[in-house]
Amino acid sequence: MHRRSLLATPLLLPGLARAQPAWPARPVRVIVPFPPGQATDIMARLLSEQLGQRLGQPFVVDNRAGGAGLPGMELIAKAAPDGHTLGMASSGPLSINPAVMAKLPYDVERDFVPIALVFTTPLIAVVHPGAGIESLAALVARAKAAPGQLDYASGGPGSSLHLAAEAFCQQAGIRLNHIPYRGSAPAMTDLIAGNVKLMFDSLAAALPHIQGGRVKALGVTSAARMPQLPELPTVAEAAGLPGFEVLGWAGLIAPAGTPAPVVARLAAAVLEAVRGAPMAARIIDQGATPAPLGPEEFGGFIRSELIKLRAVAQAADVRLD
Repeated sequence: MHRRSLLATPLLLPGLARAQPAWPARPVRVIVPFPPGQATDIMARLLSEQLGQRLGQPFVVDNRAGGAGLPGMELIAKAAPDGHTLGMASSGPLSINPAVMAKLPYDVERDFVPIALVFTTPLIAVVHPGAGIESLAALVARAKAAPGQLDYASGGPGSSLHLAAEAFCQQAGIRLNHIPYRGSAPAMTDLIAGNVKLMFDSLAAALPHIQGGRVKALGVTSAARMPQLPELPTVAEAAGLPGFEVLGWAGLIAPAGTPAPVVARLAAAVLEAVRGAPMAARIIDQGATPAPLGPEEFGGFIRSELIKLRAVAQAADVRLD
């Protein structure tokens, strides 16, 4: 019996190999639901280069922009769950859209499996230099003295810039007047021109204008100060709002049903890359912070972000339907 089992073992191996084919067996597509040059796209390209080196197949970014990320996310959700189609998705499609839209062509918890969080990036409160607002504490005092009289710009209703400002208003107990724009760039243009006095913008987008003296920075929305502006306080510090934190972020996801061994191998490769000095330095250069979280932690992070932003959106009556 012992001899027969040993002889039989090689006969079983081809069947086992067929049951668990090698992965990746061909180039891996990474769908980014944003246009080229956007922060998530840049990070996806950096990560894809690292994953290709580690896993032996090219990882190719496929931009599917438009529609608040909905078409790209739907494409990821409906892809074959074999590990050869992935997504690089951000806080917008994964936590903001479900918070402000009643109907989506995808369900965040049903249709995707989280692989790894890659980076977080704070927003930054900036004002026009001539606004006469020297600090967030002064801003809060002015807003309390004249509720709804001070305008702030955003990149559009339901954007991360909008919800960050609303979260700030709710925690500070103030009321500001929202002026939405079609994107953060035109909002920043009007802020520099003095047509609006205040906005929250991404650190990466605002940093050149801060350094050029075109706008004045008041605070970052992260829990800790940022290495790019170490003298700038957090919003929590500057406005006396303990625990205040609103972040942009992005990570790698896969269609639901992707085999657990593939998810585990992917997660290990992503975490190794993000923790490595070369990629960490590139992430910081983009005004972000490396934030390596594995599948379980990333899933919990997504859920907590959705709960937080849904509460902000409901309190501010922000709906996009």
